[in-house]
Amino acid sequence: MSDHDTDETLEDLPLDKLALDDWHRARGARMVPFAGYEMPIQYEGIVAEHNWTRQSAGLFDVSHMGQLLLSGPGLDTAVEAVLPIDLSTLKPGAQRYSLLLDEEGGVLDDLMVSRLADGSLYLVVNGATKWDDIGTLREALPDDITLNHLDEQALLALQGPKAADALARHVPEAAALTFMKFGRFTLDGHPVQIARAGYTGEDGFEISLPADAAAEIADLLCAEPEVKPIGLGARDSLRLEAGLPLYGHDMTPETSPVEAGLIFGINKRRRTQGGFPGADRIIREIADGTQRRWAGLKIEGRLPAREGAEVFSGSEKIGTVTSGGFSPTLGAPIAMAYVASGHAATGTQLEVEVRGKRLAATVSPTPFVPHRYYRGS
Repeated sequence: MSDHDTDETLEDLPLDKLALDDWHRARGARMVPFAGYEMPIQYEGIVAEHNWTRQSAGLFDVSHMGQLLLSGPGLDTAVEAVLPIDLSTLKPGAQRYSLLLDEEGGVLDDLMVSRLADGSLYLVVNGATKWDDIGTLREALPDDITLNHLDEQALLALQGPKAADALARHVPEAAALTFMKFGRFTLDGHPVQIARAGYTGEDGFEISLPADAAAEIADLLCAEPEVKPIGLGARDSLRLEAGLPLYGHDMTPETSPVEAGLIFGINKRRRTQGGFPGADRIIREIADGTQRRWAGLKIEGRLPAREGAEVFSGSEKIGTVTSGGFSPTLGAPIAMAYVASGHAATGTQLEVEVRGKRLAATVSPTPFVPHRYYRGS
């Protein structure tokens, strides 16, 4: 368990250091504050790292994220009262995307839920929200459900079309995993849990490992010719191209999963049966629609639209950008925005105001760059 008081905010706490802090600095990383940690934003440069990941394989340190283990009697029933997930169909060795919602149906966090062989559940939550999530879960779950914060584990993401080749030299069995499946393996003599998943839109793996082995394993993987260390900057541009939301920007307690296009995070049985926080609102919105929707935008020119930029249809403001930047893969600016539902159809012509100028924008389907997840041959 961590000594942190979960009632404190990130602003109240000194910046923590990752287990790989020295490792990052030794490789020339520029470190910045993020989610309560000093994190590497780049090494050789964001665009170069972005392109390398799309073409080969990148190693990301995502150890700031929270890794939790839930166990106890009546676990599935207890968790289904808190998360809109259908655990009856989550088999050992599989993982699923889910959401932590407040009583009004606002998004408190998005997370991954995995079923272990013994029936327990392994959760990965966002770094910026993990202390709040731990508090929310402890308060909501019955006393006989144990929540262990696995704060002696690090988390590495190996992402890119050549990630499987690099990892298979050390864990051949991991290459047999398909998207959203995981297993327990040995890597360089250390026990690890490896999932075929990630946050870049590319094929790849997330590796949970003992923090005291992180430097050794990072060295091992980066010694492969396909692999370079990649920072947070490229992680953000990669996930933007993949059309993946970032908590605290593209979704907040003020947004519902229906507005955010995250209905897939609410399993089918739960959409009709309810029984989770915010269910009444969400079931109503599924039936009746919402006034605004999260949509992709392709923007003309070279100037990127950043979070907070206003979106217009003629003289009428109809939305706000939540994530935006220049796409290295497309060679053009892209953005995600909440726009009035009547203006959210693919192909709709809009304008985004950037630095006092109106830039032409077109509503675009997402992902902007196709996903390349490995689902089996």
